[in-house]
Amino acid sequence: MPYDRQVAMLLREAGLTLALAESCTGGLIAGRITALPGSSAYFAGGVVAYSNRVKEQLLQVPPSLLAEHGAVSEPVARAMAEGARLLLGSDLALAVTGIAGPDGGSPEKPVGTVLIAVADRSGCKVERFVFSGDREQVRKQTVDQGIIMLKKRLEASKRS
Repeated sequence: MPYDRQVAMLLREAGLTLALAESCTGGLIAGRITALPGSSAYFAGGVVAYSNRVKEQLLQVPPSLLAEHGAVSEPVARAMAEGARLLLGSDLALAVTGIAGPDGGSPEKPVGTVLIAVADRSGCKVERFVFSGDREQVRKQTVDQGIIMLKKRLEASKRS
């Protein structure tokens, strides 16, 4: 069974809702989630927070985090996930921020650098990835890995 369907089943079984905060994927995760029939039962909504202004104003990411760490950082990914969860009143939130390319990379944060965060009431887990390929491949890998992280988080909470 595809991960999307597994996430949908786990959310339904647990009676949980999901929110998204997407930057580098520009809504692709929301598209995958809502492609499944019945997703309105568990999908609260999402924010495509491409600009720092949207991250600050809608997701309540502190400007100091953006100034100190940059938009593509663990603290900002965490703040985006927590902000989306609170803004949309959901049980879980998935946030992604990264450099899809072909420009924008640096030695510290090369093109393909992505941070993915999953937040719920118990806390927030953030993972850093450096994906390879062109812009479309980086975005696809980000979507896939975000859904995998959601699945893992839901399975872990089901066991506890």
